[in-house]
Amino acid sequence: MKKKVLALILSSVMVLSLAGCGNNNTQSSANDTTAEDTATDAADDTEDPEPEAADTETEGNDEAAPAESSDAALKIAIVSSPSGVDDGSFNEDNYNGIMTFIASHPDCTVTPVQETTGDVTAAVQAVADIVADYDVIVCCGFQFAGISTIAEENPNVKFVLVDSFPSDAEGNEVTVDNIYAMCFAEQESGFFAGMAAALETTTGKVAVVNGIAYPSNVNYQYGFECGVKYANETEGTSAEIVELPSYAGTDVTGANVGGNYVGSFADEATGKVVGNALIAEGVDVIFVAAGASGNGVLTAVKEADGVYFIGCDVDQYDDGANGDANVVLTSALKVMHLNVERALNAVVDGSFKGANVTLQADTDSTGYVNADGRCQLSADTISKIDAAYESVKSGAIVPAANFNGVTPDDFTW
Repeated sequence: MKKKVLALILSSVMVLSLAGCGNNNTQSSANDTTAEDTATDAADDTEDPEPEAADTETEGNDEAAPAESSDAALKIAIVSSPSGVDDGSFNEDNYNGIMTFIASHPDCTVTPVQETTGDVTAAVQAVADIVADYDVIVCCGFQFAGISTIAEENPNVKFVLVDSFPSDAEGNEVTVDNIYAMCFAEQESGFFAGMAAALETTTGKVAVVNGIAYPSNVNYQYGFECGVKYANETEGTSAEIVELPSYAGTDVTGANVGGNYVGSFADEATGKVVGNALIAEGVDVIFVAAGASGNGVLTAVKEADGVYFIGCDVDQYDDGANGDANVVLTSALKVMHLNVERALNAVVDGSFKGANVTLQADTDSTGYVNADGRCQLSADTISKIDAAYESVKSGAIVPAANFNGVTPDDFTW
């Protein structure tokens, strides 16, 4: 599929990067093999604004700029839409990266700016409204793909674009000198989730639930299916992936990708219906990449007996609290905070340059939670996934993705 067509589709998507986990999480894990929790400490050690985002109609320069600033004292804004930087999920993980950076650069400041409608045009306008007031603007999500013109007209401002590549007015993907745009290989994190499910299931039936079959969601699905296949063929498991035909997904090219798609990222009721239907089929481990719809799946899991939930994007362990137990087995990760911090460090040290990059395990940008107290994986499972992680990191294992020319059926290693 041509980049122009795909970019047009993605730029109109209202998923707002909530395509992964639900929005109740309060802590995120840092990388594939250890769970760092730097964000809270960073926030406690700075005097910058709390993570309540300013409304774009009232946010102003008085709140953003310090009275005196040195050349190295960056004024940073983080723009999110429609949820703010306290969403416990995607936006907050990006904000945490800024806060970790500020802990090491206390002269720098950050102002959260929330565009509340979720409209693509409004999101880009929110950036235009503040561009003159900041040195660096972090933009969170697909809806900010159209900032390329703003960036070109403001070459002294650096932009960090997360989960999207910039596009021009015609929808063509472009590279802009002052935009560092990062996407993630969700299929790798999904692969680790699939291995975890296959290695930990007791019923022999596992499933993945997604929101809408946009590329990032299909990547998670395909990666999960490859992880199950890999565990079955290399570790002696015999896990069956359960799909409900009435909830099969259709991707942006019109292809049927199967899976279990709620059809929305904001439909908890249907999410619970899908979760209950899978549990009724005997599924006891469900990987969920469905935004707020995933909260409905999580409710179904909590109401069942002996069923586990695998979170995604960030560490969702806290969401799994269920009385004196916890239903979250692990979480698949897109390590956004680390890469936002890296981009800001590049601004300071002068190495920042515009690029469109897809971040993978080789930069510790994808992974899963295995830290003690943040997952319920056995030591044996962790050992096996860690070994596979090294193969993914080296490129010996390449999971299927929506547009890498490999399907789960074709996947080999």
